Amino acid sequence: MSQKRDYYEVLGVARDADAATIKASYRKLALKYHPDRNPDDPTAEDHFKEAAEAYEVLSDDGKRSLYDRAGFDGLRSGGFAPGFTGDIGDIFSHFGDIFADLFGGAGGFGGGFGRPRPTVGADLRQDLEITLEEALTGTAHKVKVNRSVQCQPCVGTGAKDAELTTCAVCQGRGQVVQGRGGFMIATTCRACGGRGQVPRAACESCEGRGFVEETRRLDVKVPPGVSTGVRLRLQGEGDAGTFGGPPGDLYVFIAVKPHDMFFREGADLHCELAVPFPMACLGGEAIVPKLGGDEIEVVVPSAMQPGDQVRIEGEGLPRLGGRGRGDMIVHLTVQVPKKLDDDQKKAIEVIEDIIPQEPEFSSGDAGRRETKNRRRRSGGFFDRLRDAFDGD
Repeated sequence: MSQKRDYYEVLGVARDADAATIKASYRKLALKYHPDRNPDDPTAEDHFKEAAEAYEVLSDDGKRSLYDRAGFDGLRSGGFAPGFTGDIGDIFSHFGDIFADLFGGAGGFGGGFGRPRPTVGADLRQDLEITLEEALTGTAHKVKVNRSVQCQPCVGTGAKDAELTTCAVCQGRGQVVQGRGGFMIATTCRACGGRGQVPRAACESCEGRGFVEETRRLDVKVPPGVSTGVRLRLQGEGDAGTFGGPPGDLYVFIAVKPHDMFFREGADLHCELAVPFPMACLGGEAIVPKLGGDEIEVVVPSAMQPGDQVRIEGEGLPRLGGRGRGDMIVHLTVQVPKKLDDDQKKAIEVIEDIIPQEPEFSSGDAGRRETKNRRRRSGGFFDRLRDAFDGD
């Protein structure tokens, strides 16, 4: 809370309210704002603490008298620092007589109330790197996982021969109850971890922990079409649960390696084809490799321009869930000869005479060229692809 409110206002009672009225109001607010009953409300804990602080003062005759005379300053002068001092990280609230209201128990602190509930084990993560070809067809890999499992000799109790005895600290309740500032706080017993029982002697296999470490090799089936960041869930392959809870899950995170010739964009595959100058003018047919082997024929249109694309439908990657396939997109560039002999130069000069053409400036073309230059300078897949086609 950014600013302290009057304690009577917090509890919603008159300044002359009796102890029973104050207690009843606090019980109502505790039920309303207890964090365990409001997991999706981040402000509930602040309201709960505020109500507990108000009740701590107004339920104590000495503190209430100081507060009535001089407010918060009166409390400070009397050696009482206003503020909530309880521990609500645990699921239990104050006062045995409202335990039943909060959690449906039998009331009070006895009868085994508050024993720990079964808890799901921790989830584990494993990273798996695959090739683009494996993403095309799907694959299966073995992964090695280190996880905790229940100790079999002690059945997870941590006790030799599974023999347990009542915890002497909490007397089997699983909780330790302490009085603070006029109200009671119940916290999980540290001696037994809330179980209410402790081993007579520690299990030799797990040294009293109830769990042992295990290394397993698991088969992971990777479906076709996966991409980097996809995670596969292996249910029940995480760490063991506690107090009889189920084990957690194993999540395998996929990373697809970069490819030398293809660039992926969703389910589409991109590659680059350097077309000889005559074919760029007249058009023709060229062969490009397919991902995973084999080849495919590409029809190059006549009078093609650098940056033109040819889309081959259905030759990309499969989409996850069997929703068809992507396309292969071939980016066309002009392959300019690096060396010309005298006869070749004369032939080109003849073409230049027949088809005279002046250089043309185009801001759009310049922008596209700059984009391609940046891409080439970045050392991306287009560079490697161009080298592969040119044989450099």
